Amino acid sequence: MTEELLYEIRGEAGWITFNRPAQRNALTFAMYEGVAEICSRVSRTKEVKALVITGAGEKAFAAGTDIAQFLDFRDGEDGIGYERKMDSTLDVIERCPVPTVAAIAGFCTGGGAAIAAVCDFRIATASAQFGFPIARTLGNCLSLANYARLAALIGPQRVKEMILLARLFDAPTALQVGLVSEVLADVAGLHARAGELAATLASHAPLTMQVTKEALRRLQARMAEDNIDDLIRLAYGSADFRDGRTAFLGKRAPRWTGT
Repeated sequence: MTEELLYEIRGEAGWITFNRPAQRNALTFAMYEGVAEICSRVSRTKEVKALVITGAGEKAFAAGTDIAQFLDFRDGEDGIGYERKMDSTLDVIERCPVPTVAAIAGFCTGGGAAIAAVCDFRIATASAQFGFPIARTLGNCLSLANYARLAALIGPQRVKEMILLARLFDAPTALQVGLVSEVLADVAGLHARAGELAATLASHAPLTMQVTKEALRRLQARMAEDNIDDLIRLAYGSADFRDGRTAFLGKRAPRWTGT
């Protein structure tokens, strides 16, 4: 692992930490690939019985994909390639046979929120902010698999509130809608509770958990059998997306034109 993505084994649980606190743990492509590699290895070796994913510091779990990763995008085909890569990474995490716990403090947005959504459990501090504010930042979209996953978690109407209104759900709201199962006072309490959950999961029948995870994954996958490449191409190939990424890096408001 690199310094930006840490992995350690604590007892019977593996802990993955996004380690770019100065950048609110914004995710690079290498970090996405690293998480997938860890989950793949755990699937093969069974070296741990549970996984905890968290972010360094108190300000963010992960504040989405580092926008610099988008600078080389030229058209909608780049967007399709990106969403394919994201789906592949998230699929590896979701298929991991051991249970996963996302321990969320601060911002959990974009790609960070997508990773949290594929975990089996999400717990958060009172400072947590969860969402995909792309309607006011980049002007891009999600893959159908991500829309289906979110709809299964919180329902289509809440997904519209989150994305169309660019609304970040605070910890009480996330708890109310079932996005997280517990809210802890601070990071120390968050990590302690994550460790407790991991220990409990490690003591349970592994095949029961593996089969249940996979059965629910297959059930949800039926919602994402269609192809929306045309929609992804429309969003990522737009002038709005090009201006959105420039505006984000330039710290100005985007100028939306709907083209």
